[in-house]
Amino acid sequence: MCVGDGRCECKRGYEIPHGYLPTGDSYQCKAVPTNTVTPSTSTQLLTTPSTPATVISQNTEAPSMSTQLPDSLTTPSRPATSTAVPTNTVTPSTSTQLLTTPSTPATGCASSAQVCPDSSKCVHTEDRFYCECQNGTIPSITAGTLVCKDLHSNEGMSPEAQFNNLNSNIMNLTDDVVLESYVVSSLLGSLEDALPEVPQDTSGEKLVALGDAMLQSTKKLVGALVEPTTTNASKTLMTKTIEVQTFTIGKYYKSNVSANIKNINNSLDVDLTGIARNNNGSATVAFTNFKNLSSVLTADLFHTINDTMKTMMSAVLSASLPKTQNKVLPNPANITMKHIQSLDPQGVLSCVYWNSSAWVVDGCDVTQTNATHTVCTCVHFSTFALIMQVQAERPPETKQIELLNRVGVSIGLVFLALAVMTFALCRWKPQVNITAHLNLCISLFLAHLLFLLIQEFIHLIRPHKVVCTVLSGVLHYLFLSSFAWMLLETIWLFHAVLRLKDIRSPRGLGPHWGYQCLIGYGGPLVVVAISAGKMPDGYGSDRCWLNYDRGFIWSLLGPVCCILGTNVVLFFIIIILLHTAVSRMQHSPAHRKLIRMLVFKTLVQSVIIGLPWILGFFTRSSQALDVLFIALNSQQGTFIFLLHCILNEEVRQQFWSCCRRIRKNESGTVAPPTMELNHLN
Repeated sequence: MCVGDGRCECKRGYEIPHGYLPTGDSYQCKAVPTNTVTPSTSTQLLTTPSTPATVISQNTEAPSMSTQLPDSLTTPSRPATSTAVPTNTVTPSTSTQLLTTPSTPATGCASSAQVCPDSSKCVHTEDRFYCECQNGTIPSITAGTLVCKDLHSNEGMSPEAQFNNLNSNIMNLTDDVVLESYVVSSLLGSLEDALPEVPQDTSGEKLVALGDAMLQSTKKLVGALVEPTTTNASKTLMTKTIEVQTFTIGKYYKSNVSANIKNINNSLDVDLTGIARNNNGSATVAFTNFKNLSSVLTADLFHTINDTMKTMMSAVLSASLPKTQNKVLPNPANITMKHIQSLDPQGVLSCVYWNSSAWVVDGCDVTQTNATHTVCTCVHFSTFALIMQVQAERPPETKQIELLNRVGVSIGLVFLALAVMTFALCRWKPQVNITAHLNLCISLFLAHLLFLLIQEFIHLIRPHKVVCTVLSGVLHYLFLSSFAWMLLETIWLFHAVLRLKDIRSPRGLGPHWGYQCLIGYGGPLVVVAISAGKMPDGYGSDRCWLNYDRGFIWSLLGPVCCILGTNVVLFFIIIILLHTAVSRMQHSPAHRKLIRMLVFKTLVQSVIIGLPWILGFFTRSSQALDVLFIALNSQQGTFIFLLHCILNEEVRQQFWSCCRRIRKNESGTVAPPTMELNHLN
């Protein structure tokens, strides 16, 4: 019979004859045996294409055909033939079709008052009626029941919250639920509308989470399309950016050929009968094409050993086995993907699948390719894509800067280690406080060492998101700790100048070392904890460092600026107090020289540690500043060792004394006792 929208469909109990396609050719609908008709479904055949908003079809018999690809590329096939699932279209409704129910002429919309929810109307066709959500409402799930929900009820909610709310409702559906195609189409459309409205400044990690949630919700809805059948049935559904095909076979399905599901540009070839044999004779395969999801789940989420330029070469495709218990593939499946970008002759193609946080290659291989299509053979089902890698040509200047950074940090680590050993092993007078010196060097050593290791093994760390996040947090903590100890040194110096008359007091200067450790290590820990609590996705950038999104880098630069500013103010006060106090002191010239040297060393140390981070604000604007930043930052340990050890006469004396003792021990002579340091440093 013909219907008003230009379609022709066989009435219930009839089907298109075997061997005919849904085209303009003449054919006569034939009766379907009673044991092969799935209840409450009609077979929709010829259509007149209209707007591509929604496409729905249900078929009970599919013709057999082989898969031919452009440029004579054919998919590797195990059987000689395959079963192709045709695509039929339905003219979309202008409103949301929510609920469909078989009816008889005596019932139908007359009884819809008990069936259709509020804010919906009944639409009656030849053998069924369905309910449509009206303008201003969307389908929603409440207590397992689909209802029409007022769009204004979401006012005040962020787009992300609206998406999460809808996603939560969908994920609460039970696995055995069956929804009409109209409902699934509407819910998918609502998900599509919510996802692009996520703010542009949303962090990469949050975008990945939203993209993964989109995949999981779509998978749940696609599974809800599947209903039991004893022979075979197929459904096709299309929204603005998502295209879905499902093909189900039952225990009375007699064909042994593989299922070949095609959409506009891609196809899936799978041994569905083999899967059915492992599932009591029935199985369902679903093939979903996400046209725009590649802008969220980007090619950069494919982490490789070498830093290559990566390009998404296909749409994101999902293959699944909904409502199928045993999901093991008896034979590998072939997925033919159409290229959406021009193929680079130097590019390397990789068939990848999504593991909820990144693209990986396990279990998928490129088996055939040409200029327009590539065949991926996979031993499991998941969400797939085709990514091309091209070796990035880095400017020679970039390579030189990276080499300078490696060499500079390595040299700085050596001198930091020597400084730590000097402060820890030398004998110091009780009034000399080396706590800040020692812990500053320890913090810098650990920070620079961890930074160097992360950059050297970034290709191994990056795929493990949790590890990358934790390491970036530890690095943040160590750099903050370094600046905290630098501030403590300045405070200690300020306290020493205030008590200048007691500079040689045996009770020492400044707060107890325990309080210093509490401030030097506890303060940064509080900052990191607050930062992680406020913005947990701020950690774990592509280089396992702090994300620049939404200004999270200021969780480091903010405290650094405060400490540097405080140090500058304290040094001005110290210089004024020192000039006044020394002019009135009755101490020897050597004592005054000692105080001046102490101030000078602490001031130089603050400049050495603080200046590189000031330059760090401008390194992106100048390559010369970038080189200067690396040179100064990597050599902080070298400057500290020279300033506090090599230029310290007492340290040199202890060093030579130790060397003489070693030589005398080797010659059998008893070494004299080690000389103690007599001055502040």
